[in-house]
Formats: sequence, C-alpha cells, structure tokens
Amino acid sequence: MRSKVILFLALVMGLVTTFLFYNYMKQFDSEATVAEVLTEVVVAKVDILENQRITSDMIELKSVPELGVHQNSITDLSELSDMYATGHIAAGEPILTNRVSSEQQESLFVSRKVRDGYRAVSVGVNFVQSVSNLIEPEDEVDVIFTEGIPKPDGTQEFISKTILEKARVLAIGRKMLPTVEGAEEEYVEYSSVTVELVPNDALKLVNASERGSIQFILHTRLISPETDAAASGK
Repeated sequence: MRSKVILFLALVMGLVTTFLFYNYMKQFDSEATVAEVLTEVVVAKVDILENQRITSDMIELKSVPELGVHQNSITDLSELSDMYATGHIAAGEPILTNRVSSEQQESLFVSRKVRDGYRAVSVGVNFVQSVSNLIEPEDEVDVIFTEGIPKPDGTQEFISKTILEKARVLAIGRKMLPTVEGAEEEYVEYSSVTVELVPNDALKLVNASERGSIQFILHTRLISPETDAAASGK
C-alpha cells in the first residue's frame, strides 16, 4: 500500500514539475519575442530580371529582425525609383544597394563597359541605317560603307563594301542597357549608335561616315548548333 502511495505522489510531482517547466518556457519565449527589435527592409515581391527596370508593384516592405539586416539593405521604397537590377533578384529577397543602379550612373561610367585596348565611338544614324531602330545595347553589328565614285560621263557609281564585322554595340542614343524580354518599356527613337572598336577601326568608321554613308547589319543573338559545336571544339 505504501509503495502505491509513493508511486502516486511521484506521478503527481512529475506532472506538476512538467506544468511549471512548460509555463516557464512559454513566458521565456514571450519575453524573447517582445525584446526582439524589428526593422523594415525592401524585398522583391516577384522575380526581377537582370537589367529590368524596378517598378513599385515589384517591391514591398517587410519586417525582419534588426540583428539580421545586411548593411547594404534598402529601407525606403523611394530609393528604388528609376533604378535597374544589375542581376537577377528572387522574389522575397532583400534588395541591396549593390544589386541596383540608375540609368544615370550607367551613363556616367560608360568607360567601365569599354574593354582594355578598345575605344567607344559614336556615329549618327537615321531610321533605316539603324535597322529601323531595332539595334539594342550588347548587340553585334557589321558596318557597310557606301561611296559614290565619279564616272567620266559625269554620273556616279555607288560601291558598297563591308568595312567592319561583329562590332559590339555599347549604347543607342543614351540608352546603355538592353531591353529586358517581356518587360514593358517606352519606345524611344535614337539618332546615334556607340560601338566598341580598336583604335584603327574607330578611325576607319569615322572616316567612312564623313566620306559617304554607312549602314548597320544586325547579327542574331541566337547560337546555332554548328556555332556552339565550333566554340566547344567538337
């Protein structure tokens, strides 16, 4: 009989101890939650693609623990006005200052896009010369030069030839960033194209634009199986 009483008391004490421990831990967790300082940071609501212009419907504020906030986190939605993503930003990801740039910043640092040993040179173009304004930054183009050669009878013979091949386009007008596929952007006509060339080719292009007329031929960005195999050495 005595052993049963002791067993009963032990069970009761165990239940009481468990109850007290549970209440203590619950109170401890509540105090820790209250003591945790939260702050708001800007995060992406949707996936933002590289070079895509960031709009207000793509971002939102989210409360996160202050201790875990990155020093480059953006905390004000207005800071992203007229900004572009410099790389892919996933939905829910905090947006950092080093992941965005403005079109003005890109224009100020055009020299950063020019590779060592090359030069940036701009030439004026009309709607037809620029392939109906369809050329984009980072496209590759050939340049055709057309010159009128005087004939003895007083007429001119026009001769065209390719003077440059696969020149890299740095900018069209003042636009430095290529259009993002699927993104809605306002159409803007331009009257100049800036390409990246070695110094001798830059001189050739300027001379041709003064002597006659030039026209750009646009290369495809798609890689054919033959080209891909050649590049991989197969």
